[in-house]
This record gives sequence, structure tokens and C-alpha cells, in this order.
Amino acid sequence: MMNRCLLWIVGCLLSTQLLAAEPAQPVFRAGAATSNLTPFLGGAVIGGFVPFPATNVHDELHARCLALDDGKTQLALVVCDLLGVSHDVSNAARKLIQENTGLPPENVLICAVHTHSACTALGKAPLDEYHTFVARRIADGVQNALATLRPAQMAWVTAEAPDHVHNRRWVMKPGTAPPNPFGVVDQVKMNPPVASPDLVEPAGPTDPTVSVIAFREPDGRPIALFSAYSLHYVGGVKHGDISADYYGMYCNEMARRLDAQRLDPPFVAMMANGTSGDINSINFREPRPSLPPYAKMRMIAEDLAAKVHAALAKAEYRDDVTLAARYREPMLDRRQVSEEQLAWAKQKLAAAEAAPKSDKKPVRADLPTIYAGRTLRLAAAPEKIPVPLQILRIGSVCIGTMPTEVFCEIGLEFKKRSPIQPAFLLSLSHGYLGYLPTPRHFPLGGYETWTGTNQLEPQASVKMLDALFEMAAEAKK
Repeated sequence: MMNRCLLWIVGCLLSTQLLAAEPAQPVFRAGAATSNLTPFLGGAVIGGFVPFPATNVHDELHARCLALDDGKTQLALVVCDLLGVSHDVSNAARKLIQENTGLPPENVLICAVHTHSACTALGKAPLDEYHTFVARRIADGVQNALATLRPAQMAWVTAEAPDHVHNRRWVMKPGTAPPNPFGVVDQVKMNPPVASPDLVEPAGPTDPTVSVIAFREPDGRPIALFSAYSLHYVGGVKHGDISADYYGMYCNEMARRLDAQRLDPPFVAMMANGTSGDINSINFREPRPSLPPYAKMRMIAEDLAAKVHAALAKAEYRDDVTLAARYREPMLDRRQVSEEQLAWAKQKLAAAEAAPKSDKKPVRADLPTIYAGRTLRLAAAPEKIPVPLQILRIGSVCIGTMPTEVFCEIGLEFKKRSPIQPAFLLSLSHGYLGYLPTPRHFPLGGYETWTGTNQLEPQASVKMLDALFEMAAEAKK
């Protein structure tokens, strides 16, 4: 009897030691936080050709931050309520994040929504007061999000919202488009007259899908929602207002629908800009009704939130989530300025400077002079430029990024060809390098292809996609 008791005790001790020796299974965790980016009144609101001072804050601007941890790798995703975030501001923010948290810069995504009712965060080093403030607040937001990491589950859903996306580039009847700033009549016009008899067809497709990654605690309590939709800003604000546009309204509405407005730690909804370089909310086939300020963006935000909320009801959550990141900065050629363009620009600026004061056009209306200045600045820039590209894998979902206003068809191609599926592509990440058309658009012309609006070589989209596909293949499980 004694021997049996001794054997039982020894067996229990050995079992305990073996169990203790087994490594604990990694636990997927998520956390989220926001950080206020609202500028001082009087700062220059950008988005048009000529900035003007901010006179009122309609709604606050935020950096909306998500932190993820699979036990081996940590990621941070930041969506800023800004027109864009320059490469230097992104670098400054990611350097602070690394210093304060140890999170590698290549594991941090920083993108902008492209609201046209914000002050500029497009500065170059050395950064001014507001740019430094933005970098600091992004870093603070990520640090706060990391501090709220807790066990989590993830789900992937999509919602279809085709009514709000329209291609804004239209093929016109030959010779009917007005001359561009360089004196050339393009085949395609951006934002043509609505219901014009000269409209032929849209010059590209649309993408109606809202891509959503949802995060919650195991008991169902929501943590964060990362969304992306390929719609340009909506606008329709009062002059001088600061606003996060429909992106911010969607985030507020999602919190309301999920009954998550007063949670602690807070629930954070995020809406990033997909690939909307040639997409807006205007239906050019038929006249549109006049709406009061903010009415259209609120309508769109509420409709998107309703559709996403319905999709979430069918979401299947899982906690066996692993993470990966890749980041590169390939050198691409800038858009070349021809000798003829350079001579035109110099002549145009000299004529504008020499014109009598009474003959000078208002700057807002003088597009040729504006583009002459842009042409000279582009000609003086280095011939090659580093282009930040990033891939994040969250479970089975792939997010790609580009530092440009990406045309919709590029995003559709990324969704289709990515080695990791499902996938979606974000614009305006880690920099602002103008519009990114595909090569076929350059002979068609139009605002997005003009020298000075477009900053990169005509083959840039092809090279950037190829680099992202290579990075995605490396990040694949």
C-alpha cells in the first residue's frame, strides 16, 4: 500500500513538472486609443489651391490608434484626421514610438483620411510647431493603445455601399473639355458639369466595398474597428471650419450603434482612405440636390455605419491570430519636366510678375501661374525619390499601403492579385506624393495627370504594386 502511495505522489510531481515545462500558448491581444490632433484656430486650412485660415472647429481631429500583439510580433495602425502626413512627420512619429515603446518603425502604419478641412501635416524636417505636435500626439496615441492591450478576437467582414462612389474622371466628346493650365485640351476632365451632353463615359471603375477588421474581447466587448472605403472626402463644410469629414462621423456612428460610447478602456472606430484618387460622391449622370453644410457627409457616414453594423452581426471571430509586417522604400523616378515645359513655366511666371497690379488675376483663379510654379519646383527636385511601401498581415488579412492618392483600379488589382487573401490597399500612408494614376491615364490627361499634381513616373503604379506583391509573399504564413 505504501509503495502505491509513493508511486502516485511521484507521478503527480512528474506530471506537474512536465506541465510547468510546457511553454504557454501565445495569446492574441488588441488595444486602442485616440489622440487629439486639432490645430489652433488661425492655422492654414489646406485642400484647395490657396490655403485660408481656420476660424471654427466643427468637430475635433484625432489620431485613431490600434495596437496588436500575437506574443511574438506587435503592430500599430494609426489613422489621422488629416489631408495627408508627410514622410518626415511619419518618420518623426515612428522614431518617438520606437524610443518610448520599442516598437520597430516598420511595424507601425501611419495614414491620413484626406479631409480637406484640416491644417497641413505635410512639412519637411526641421518640423514646425504643428508638425512636431502631430508627431508627438501620434506617438502618445500608440503608447496609450499599447497600454490597453488585452486578450482579443478578430473578425473580417465586408459591406457593399455602391451608391456613394462615382468615378470623377469622365471621357468628354472630342474638343469639349476646356484647355488645361498648360493650354492643352485633354480627353478626360475631372468633375465635369453634371448631366452635360458632352459626357461620354467614366474613365475608370469604382470600388463599393467597405473592408472591415473587427476586434473584441472574448466576452464580446468591442475593442476597435479598422475600416477602409474608397471614397474621397465628401466636403460641404462651412468656410473656415475644421472637420474630420465623413470619416469622423462614421467612427462616432459606429460607436453609437455598438453601444460602445462610454467603455473603459475606450472603443475606437477607424475609417481609413482606400483607393479613392479618382473617386468622389458626385453622380455626374444626373443633377444633384443642394444640401446644407454637413448633411451629405452625415448621410453617407450613417449609411456606411448601418451597413457595417449589419455585416458585423454575421462576423465569425477567432483568437488564433498571427501578425507580420514588411516595409521598404524603393527609389522611383520623379515625373520628368521637358525643356518645353520648363521654358513655358519660366515665361509664365515672368509674365505674371511683370504684369501691372491692376491686370493680375486673383491667385485662386490663375491656374496656369500656379502650375508654372509647381513645374519649376518639380524640375528642381532630385530625379529619384524614396517611396515608402508597407504590408501588414493581420491573421489571414493583408493590408498594403502607398504614399499617394491611389486610383481605384490599382486598389482593385491589389485585392485581386495579392498573395495573401483577403486584401485591401490604403492611400496616403507615410507620405504624400501626389496622385497615382495607372500608365493608361497619362495620354488621356485630366487634373490627376498634370505635371505638378502628379509627381512620379508614369510606370510608378506598376513598380509599386510589384514591390507590394513581393513583400506580401514574404509576409504570408
